[in-house]
Amino acid sequence: MSTSSRIDRAFRNALYLPLTRHSRYILFSDCHRGTGSANDNFLKNEYLYLAALKYYFQWDFTYLELGDGDELWENRSVRLIKEMHRESFEMLAEYYQDDRMYALYGNHDLVKKNLHFPQKHLCSCYCDQRLCELPLFPGITYYSGIILQDQENQKDIYLTHGHQADLLNSTFWRLSRFLVRYVWKPLEYLGIPDPTSAAKNNTRKKQSEKRLTAWAEENGHILITGHTHHPMIGTRESPYFNAGSCIHPSGITGIEIENRCMTLVKWSIGSRDNMTLYAQREILGETICIDDY
Repeated sequence: MSTSSRIDRAFRNALYLPLTRHSRYILFSDCHRGTGSANDNFLKNEYLYLAALKYYFQWDFTYLELGDGDELWENRSVRLIKEMHRESFEMLAEYYQDDRMYALYGNHDLVKKNLHFPQKHLCSCYCDQRLCELPLFPGITYYSGIILQDQENQKDIYLTHGHQADLLNSTFWRLSRFLVRYVWKPLEYLGIPDPTSAAKNNTRKKQSEKRLTAWAEENGHILITGHTHHPMIGTRESPYFNAGSCIHPSGITGIEIENRCMTLVKWSIGSRDNMTLYAQREILGETICIDDY
C-alpha cells in the first residue's frame, strides 16, 4: 500500500469537529509519557506541559492530541505511566469531562486503536489521596484522523499522526516495536539513538515530511501531523504543518488554532531578574490563516 493510500485510509473513519471563527483548538503531539525511568523523555518537560494545559483550559481551548501520547513501545504498563504522570492525567481528565479533549493514536500507542484497550486501561486512575479509583477517560475513542470542518469556506483541516508516511512505523509497526523495546531501548542508555525513528534519523525525517507535504499539496488539504517531532508552520505555497513534540530538550511545541488561523508556539522556561523561573509562551514564525489558501 502506498503512502498516499495509507494517509487516505486514516481519514475514512475520521472524527469531524466544527471549525468556526469562535473555535479554539490547541494541538499537541508526541508526549511519549513514560514510567519515570531514564528513558522517560517527557518527564523533564511535564511542568511546562501542565502550565500550558492550565493556560489553554482557562482560555477555553479544546485539546487535541495527535498521537504517541503514551510511550507504549518501550513500556508495557499503562498503570505505571498513569501513576508517574498523575497530575497530567488529572488535568486531561478535566478537559475530557468538559467535552474538550479528543485524541489520535500514533505508532507508539497504536494499541489504543482497539476499543478494548482504553476501556481497560484509561477509564480510571487510582488516587492515592482518596484511596480509590477516579474517572479518567470513560468511553474514550482514539481516532486515526480528525477533520476540522470549516463552517465558512469549506477549507477543512486534516489531522493525523503522520506515521503513515513511514513504512517501518506503519505497516511493519510490530517489528519496529520489538526492536525499540528489546534492542534500542537498552542501547539508548549508552547514548545510541534509534536509527529507525523518524524523530532521531534526519534522513527518515526528511523523507516522511516530503511524503506528507506531497499528499497535502496533491489533495489540496491543510494537513497537520506530529511523528517527526520537527515543528513546522506551513507556507502559502505548502499547506503542511507539524506540531512538533512535548519532549524537545528546550521545551514543548504545539499549534494553536484560533480565528481560523494557525500559530506555532513553544513553551519553555524563562527567568526573571529576581532569579525566579516561569513558563513562557513564545510564537514561532508567522501565523497562517485558512483563507490564505
